[in-house]
Amino acid sequence: MTVLVDTSFLFALANKNDTSHLACATVAQSLQARLVVPLTVLPEITYLLDVRLGHHVMRQFVQQITQPAWTLEPPGVDDLNRAGALLEQYGDTRLDFVDATLIAIAERLKIQCVLTLDQRHFRAIRPQHCEAFELLP
Repeated sequence: MTVLVDTSFLFALANKNDTSHLACATVAQSLQARLVVPLTVLPEITYLLDVRLGHHVMRQFVQQITQPAWTLEPPGVDDLNRAGALLEQYGDTRLDFVDATLIAIAERLKIQCVLTLDQRHFRAIRPQHCEAFELLP
């Protein structure tokens, strides 16, 4: 099984004071899956960690994300074109660029499960490769 990891999941996992921390930690500990993090997530999560939890937390995250448990996935030109189409199609939902690239990468890699707390956007999207995303936690 392969899952895609969104910024909101990573932030809650790192933030022990987050109301979703325990749920995210439980999923992270029990999930036997390949964890794919789109490279577009990295600037967003490192910024949030630095600003909200401190530079030391951000540095720890950068060290952790290079471990073999994580797969970093760059978006290709086709992913960026698809992300642009998604931003246009779902403009009324205020879908952001990072989420659009995450969806495009999920479609390309045929990934149906997303680790995210962003129910609003990921429930609204109708991916091309499956009926709907499975969202965890």
